[in-house]
Amino acid sequence: MAAKRDYYEVLGISKSATPEEIKKAYRQNAKKYHPDVNKEDANAEEKFKEVAEAYEILSDTQKKAAYDQYGHDAFDPNRMGAGGFGGADFGGAGGFGDIFDLLFGGAGGGQRRRSGPQRGADKEARLDISFEDAVFGMEKDMEMMRVENCSKCGGSGAEPGSKPKVCPQCQGAGQVRSVQSTPFGRFETVHPCGQCNGEGKIIEKPCAACKGRGKVKKKRHISVRIPAGIDTGSRLRIQSEGEEGIMGGPPGDLYIIIVVRPHARFQRDGYTLICSQEIDFVQATLGAEIEIPLLGGDQHKLIIPEGTQPGDIITVKNKGIPHLNSHRSGDLKVLVNVKIPTRLSKRQKELLAGFFNENEDKEANKKGLFDKLKDAMG
Repeated sequence: MAAKRDYYEVLGISKSATPEEIKKAYRQNAKKYHPDVNKEDANAEEKFKEVAEAYEILSDTQKKAAYDQYGHDAFDPNRMGAGGFGGADFGGAGGFGDIFDLLFGGAGGGQRRRSGPQRGADKEARLDISFEDAVFGMEKDMEMMRVENCSKCGGSGAEPGSKPKVCPQCQGAGQVRSVQSTPFGRFETVHPCGQCNGEGKIIEKPCAACKGRGKVKKKRHISVRIPAGIDTGSRLRIQSEGEEGIMGGPPGDLYIIIVVRPHARFQRDGYTLICSQEIDFVQATLGAEIEIPLLGGDQHKLIIPEGTQPGDIITVKNKGIPHLNSHRSGDLKVLVNVKIPTRLSKRQKELLAGFFNENEDKEANKKGLFDKLKDAMG
């Protein structure tokens, strides 16, 4: 298996990057490696996942601190104990707590630290939306699977009418002590009880619905409000829609990662909307007023100035991308492409030839007048 790349290298930032710089780098890379944008790159999806994983760690203060100190080992359960640093919970078993236990004999004399209610884990989901939905905003109904307490046993894991019994090995503490002799002295450590798997209780009659786990997967329907102006890489936080808490603790949050599908006509640069418009050379020469389609289906009268050149850009104010959580909008930039006819009638050729001959005569007259003026001035 190939070694994981450094998360800072993945995002192309330094260790001193600010949270805003980390967020900006994530959005740029997410857009760059989005599989719908890089269809020719067979590794685009893997790179996209790599970028998302790097951002998940570096955007979290505690996870970033662990990564800066221990690197990828901070999240490797085989190296740092059961569960690694496993998210933001650095006080539980397998995190910094085990290291402190080893060196200082455990917090509070080795008593179990997480015996009360615990907050549920956060969840993350990807949501693909159209270019128009990203620009104008929308309400999106989603189906999500999440782990919840079993309704039959209330989360106890025991069949209704029975109760779990206290673990005889740990006496309900969920942890057992062990003493290690090292060259530095004797150290007392605390580990999850192997008989009850750290639960402190043993279920003799498991609940038939959840098989004694106390948790079941359930489908939930949630409504997500997509704000106007959102872009690929943005994360929406939906409170209390993550995994259900433990022992009555609050549920975690759900984070929606937005991926915007490309549009056939329009592109965006920040809050600026960009499109191209083809006109003929007569319109470019004489000027014109034409109708162009806007994003969303409306029409706009675009003024083509006289003498417009190929590649000129015409700006339409306030017809671009709405600013997030604001009433302001960016501009629409229209790139002009002048279409040159490939087939002309005899009459059209004569008219064009006469036009260019007249222009050459005017230029010759101008030069003659200039020469006369220069002669008069000596």
